[in-house]
Amino acid sequence: MDEEFLLLNPGPVPMSAAAREAMSEPMVSHRSAAFERVYERAQDGLTYVFERSTPNEAATARDGEALILNGTATMGMEAAVANLVEEDDELVAVVNGKFGRRFKRIAERHCEVTPVEFGWGDPIDTEAVSEAVTDDTAVVTVVHNETSTGLLNPVERIGEIAEAHDARFVVDGVTSIGGDEFRVDDWNVDIAVTDGQKALAAPPGVSALYVADGVDAHIDGEGAPFYEDLDWHSRKASQHQTPFTSAVPLFRGLAVAVEDIESEGMGNRITRHRRQSAAFREAMWAMGLESFPELNEESDYSNTLTAIELPEGARGDDSTAFFDAVSERGVSISGGQAHLGGDIFRVSNMGNLSPEQLLRGVRTIGEAFEEVGVDVDAEAAVETVQHELDV
Repeated sequence: MDEEFLLLNPGPVPMSAAAREAMSEPMVSHRSAAFERVYERAQDGLTYVFERSTPNEAATARDGEALILNGTATMGMEAAVANLVEEDDELVAVVNGKFGRRFKRIAERHCEVTPVEFGWGDPIDTEAVSEAVTDDTAVVTVVHNETSTGLLNPVERIGEIAEAHDARFVVDGVTSIGGDEFRVDDWNVDIAVTDGQKALAAPPGVSALYVADGVDAHIDGEGAPFYEDLDWHSRKASQHQTPFTSAVPLFRGLAVAVEDIESEGMGNRITRHRRQSAAFREAMWAMGLESFPELNEESDYSNTLTAIELPEGARGDDSTAFFDAVSERGVSISGGQAHLGGDIFRVSNMGNLSPEQLLRGVRTIGEAFEEVGVDVDAEAAVETVQHELDV
């Protein structure tokens, strides 16, 4: 194969050469001064990302704390919930995809849960959320960018609802933070969760939380799982360490990745992701395909991944041949999850992808459909992305 295998699946995403090289440096102790410097670099970079994810890089949070976890974002989701609730507390979980459902399932192990559920890919009706959240609600959870469906949910409006009832607000920003706008204080977010392997373009296996200013007063580390005690994580973070053995190579890769983001600037990064996702959607529509998620006035298409309905001839059991044809061309995309398997495909533009790489993805998808006998306008799709991205 002449070209390097291209990851266009929604994580893990391609890492920079510098981040990969940092991971291969000689091992050091996780209690050494050398590692503490790595932790500090990673934490400083994450603080920048969490606090300045706006088009003009204006700060939307101050005096909060970024905590790095030895685990993927599922660990972060559980840590956020488990440190804020007691067994008899009520949590309202907003669900319109796989990862909203994951939040609900996590919470059910720690407290009483009131789900507000919509179809996967359907937009959230915030009036239904407003009816569910009461003054007795302790926590509200939602996914900002629902990775399973390519839908951007109305976090700002749900944050207003939570704030009106003095409920803590926990947001999964796993595939938005580092690639799209995210406003901690403006949206009344108490804890935000993100993952290394997504828009941060860091290695899988490490994630991060941002605990907003003042939220520590609501955290009960002793009530959380031992490994996820956020009080303990915060105390060790003040020493630039984690409570337990740190995944040293992963932290090194993360430190470089977030420094790369700061070098690009979050404003530029947000603009680039939005332009790329719009170009990819336009290309798919030019090909004759349809977007999967439905929108209402409070929702939007994701700016970091695109979910497209599979056409007849490549749906259900026939989808295997299509995905095989994509893979044989050295490109990885993802299908639908759970009951959406065989119905949709998902393509990421998270991280540091170039216009040329996205063009390759569009061309590959068109060629794969043609190979399996689906009538698409592959040439129009290629011309569209070339025009939109000047490539």
